[in-house]
Amino acid sequence: MSQSFDVVVVGAGAAGLMAAVRAGQRGRSVLLLDHAEKVGKKILISGGGRCNFTNTEARPEAFLSGNPHFCKSALARYTQHDFIDLVDRHRIAWHEKTLGQLFCDGSARQIVAMMLGECDAAGVDVRVGHRITAIEKADRFAVRTDKGDFSATAVVLATGGLSIPKMGATGFTHDIARRFGLKMMQTRPALVPLTAHVPELAGVALPVVARCGKTTFREAMLFTHRGLSGPAILQISSYWQPGQEIAIDLLPDLGAVQFLKQRRQARPKAELRTILAEVMPQRLAAALAGERAEALNDWRLTPTGTEGYAKAEVTLGGVDTDELSSRTMEARKVPGLFVIGEAVDVTGWLGGYNFQWAWSSGWAAGEAL
Repeated sequence: MSQSFDVVVVGAGAAGLMAAVRAGQRGRSVLLLDHAEKVGKKILISGGGRCNFTNTEARPEAFLSGNPHFCKSALARYTQHDFIDLVDRHRIAWHEKTLGQLFCDGSARQIVAMMLGECDAAGVDVRVGHRITAIEKADRFAVRTDKGDFSATAVVLATGGLSIPKMGATGFTHDIARRFGLKMMQTRPALVPLTAHVPELAGVALPVVARCGKTTFREAMLFTHRGLSGPAILQISSYWQPGQEIAIDLLPDLGAVQFLKQRRQARPKAELRTILAEVMPQRLAAALAGERAEALNDWRLTPTGTEGYAKAEVTLGGVDTDELSSRTMEARKVPGLFVIGEAVDVTGWLGGYNFQWAWSSGWAAGEAL
């Protein structure tokens, strides 16, 4: 005999927690299921354990999607300011780091505890350690698990994407969406380090402007054993396509040609690597001493690939937004089926944007349930 609910939310990450809370607040009987042994695993590791829970600059232009307009409705109806108000009501201290990125002063555990507290207040039944074996629909949805079956009028798919498989990430939502006939946009790792043939400079970091096509980001870059990482590279990786060249300004506040000309006049006997070491890390200065001056402001390379889903912060692509209502996140051809969060073809920039999409899309679904 299956237990009956109004709503079953599958996946207790940021999006699933928010959808469950909002549906519960609206008087629905809600079951929140997760295959892991605790909720919010990705929340707990984010931001170095302090959770970069949103960004003050969250806006539609900071999101990539096959339909750039799709995210507008949810982001406008539940904003970063709404989530900040929730954090403040729970008396969680936070600070802004850089570029609008907000972090807990204490621990990411506070955000998970806050959302669980909201679930409790809204009467949400939270169950972990449930592996789902099937989701079917006749007149109602049947959700089958290794610990019993459940039925519901509505099901919300919120299990995220393929990034960080060691945290238990799978393509579950994508698989279920396909079974219900929803179209998919091709998936690939995003916010991910790039592999490239670069000088052996692992550990060297510096501020740069990274460019891919017409898109630029000014942040830090880090040389690794396998290529390039750091915020500037992670940002660019979401826009990069295999075989495409990227350009990096290694001296973003300095015209290299003019600078070297002036320094050579002032220090005619100094080696080029010594002069460059005045404005960039010493090891990098030594490695680039043979480059033309112009190349320092426009260093070109073609990455060989990415470090894949294991190192990707998010998944680009997912359930095609044409299949969903932008207002409610409900599947147009499967009434009662909702898809939210990272599994949808909406991907934010680095720095709290993807959490805001999770909160916003989760709220939009919860409001419609």
